[in-house]
Amino acid sequence: MAQSPPSRVSDALPSPDAVALPGTAVSPDAVSPRTSAGIPGALPARDRLVITLLLISAFVVILNETIMGVAIPRLVEDLGITVGAGQWLSTAFMLTMAVVIPVTGYLLQRFNTRPVFMAAMSLFSLGTLIAALAPGFEVLVVGRVVQATGTAIMMPLLMTTVMTLVPPASRGKIMGNISIVISVAPALGPTISGAILSVLDWRWMFWLVLPISLAALGFGSAKMQNVTTPRKSAIDVASVVLSALAFGGIIYGLSQLGEASTGSAVPAWLPLAIGIAALAVFVARQLMLQRRDAALLDLRVFASRNFTISIVAIAVSMMALFGTIILIPIYVQTVLGMDPLVSGLLLLPGGLAMGLLGPVVGRIYDRRGPRVLLVPGAFLVSAVFWSMTQVTETTPVGLVLVAHVLLSVGLALMFTPLLTSALGSVKPHLYSHGSAVFGTAQQLAGAAGTALFISVMTLQSVSLLGDGVAQDAALAGGIRAAFLYGAVIFLLAVVASFFVRAPQEAGDSPAPVH
Repeated sequence: MAQSPPSRVSDALPSPDAVALPGTAVSPDAVSPRTSAGIPGALPARDRLVITLLLISAFVVILNETIMGVAIPRLVEDLGITVGAGQWLSTAFMLTMAVVIPVTGYLLQRFNTRPVFMAAMSLFSLGTLIAALAPGFEVLVVGRVVQATGTAIMMPLLMTTVMTLVPPASRGKIMGNISIVISVAPALGPTISGAILSVLDWRWMFWLVLPISLAALGFGSAKMQNVTTPRKSAIDVASVVLSALAFGGIIYGLSQLGEASTGSAVPAWLPLAIGIAALAVFVARQLMLQRRDAALLDLRVFASRNFTISIVAIAVSMMALFGTIILIPIYVQTVLGMDPLVSGLLLLPGGLAMGLLGPVVGRIYDRRGPRVLLVPGAFLVSAVFWSMTQVTETTPVGLVLVAHVLLSVGLALMFTPLLTSALGSVKPHLYSHGSAVFGTAQQLAGAAGTALFISVMTLQSVSLLGDGVAQDAALAGGIRAAFLYGAVIFLLAVVASFFVRAPQEAGDSPAPVH
């Protein structure tokens, strides 16, 4: 599935003051001046192993976020469900992620690395087994929800652990590997599911993943080490409820907006309104609780201008990624007449390009900073979006392939600098909250991108059909309109790319002992 992450991790150990998690103390081994393989200052083998385990595990779990899209037509036929119902296999996954991720800030300060990893991989493995054995649609949705619960924990755990163990001067290399997880894994999902469905039953999408997740769980059980000392803290139940209503409502509303053409019984504006109202109350409560370091999601991360700008650019980039992942297969299959396997394989070169570029971009970031990567990357993505506003029902599929590869290269130039600059700009005791904010923004942006592209495509296509335009031409017109909206919105990321800076090494006072 994925190339094994490079074994090199960093060239220096962080100082004790630069690695504390929110309210935690770092274990003595994580900051001791020991060496690895006799190289002074090299990251210890134990820490390299922890990061490698988390990278591989995160790739496996994130891959499943987009694996169901190509499978929906097969599931509609095999399970006797509607297309609208089938979309819930992806919607339920996103909803669960949106609800669980904000809680991870608390989990990562309350529990240690190993038990959190074990819980995440156990939940993901259990969900995969449930989905593989599912006798019908309802149980399959349950399996996806359990899968998503483990997935939601894994990504913030990975990012927080890297910020804890790796010093600022070497973070770009590791964040380059993380960019493989957050960008390549979702892009490869449709390719892998298309390949599986071309020769096997849909259940094999889960049976083939299960031994990999169990192997990661077993190996992690034997090798995973704790790198922090957690502190006891109470969780604010009201914040959890508000978080679920806020982020769950927004994600659900955006998903309904994207599926408006299927005639949903619940209008999209209702869950959106509930979500936005709950979000306002949630924010107010966090601002009050963070005065005594008791917030579920500490919003002081936004005190950093660099973090805020980077998160905005990340959100816009994720909208571009997820919108493109959903739109190109529709265009290739419905307009150009290709089969699901071809449409999935079309996304593979771009995904591989992102994977190969991740570590290279990380090394360049460590030497040159973010702007030399961000500005050309943003302009390249923007140029591809504008070019895709010219597609028609006769556009050669080779041009679509080239466009997607160039888009992937541009996003690869952006993700690592943005992620490293964002989290590096946060005070060390807020690392886990910064990771949780990133994960939440990623899910909201992914849902928004999917909803925006699908809604614009549908509305424009219906309008053109009403004017007597042929079906293929009408759908191509809808796709052009969707890419036009995406191109306009992405201009925000182009502007933001000029303002992201390399973060200064933030000092921090030791966390209070409770």
